[in-house]
Amino acid sequence: MDKAITLQLLSDAKNAHIKWVQRAKLLIDGMPIDENAIPVNCTDCSFGQWFYGEGQKLNALGNMSYLTDIEKAHSQLHDEYLQIFKIYFAHEERSFFSKIFSSKKKITEQEKERAKEHFLKLQTASEEVLTHIGKLERRLNAIPQSSFSAIKPRP
Repeated sequence: MDKAITLQLLSDAKNAHIKWVQRAKLLIDGMPIDENAIPVNCTDCSFGQWFYGEGQKLNALGNMSYLTDIEKAHSQLHDEYLQIFKIYFAHEERSFFSKIFSSKKKITEQEKERAKEHFLKLQTASEEVLTHIGKLERRLNAIPQSSFSAIKPRP
């Protein structure tokens, strides 16, 4: 495992997380966003793919409680987004003609307000994720390359 590559992959994952949150914000702001553009499951987003893949190798470095903190906040974030997703993309029973002529579910003002409340919680969880990533980055920068080199790739 290479330290510089690990830090770059973490940086890329962090940037992907930020873009994910920005897309959720655009949805809340009324922009037309495809329902597949913002993965609901925490293992499907780009950050989650890194975290549950390459990111788990960091446990071999020891004393990586930051990973547990990141996982908890990241999961919370996706839980909040699930509530937003249900508001904007829940597939209600509609007539054949309704499906043809109206491509988007109508969102009430009350639903928009609920979505905004969930987004505020999502944003708080995102800030936590970013705070813990910052701590993880500082920890990884303090670890010598030799510790990274000792980590064997998974078979």
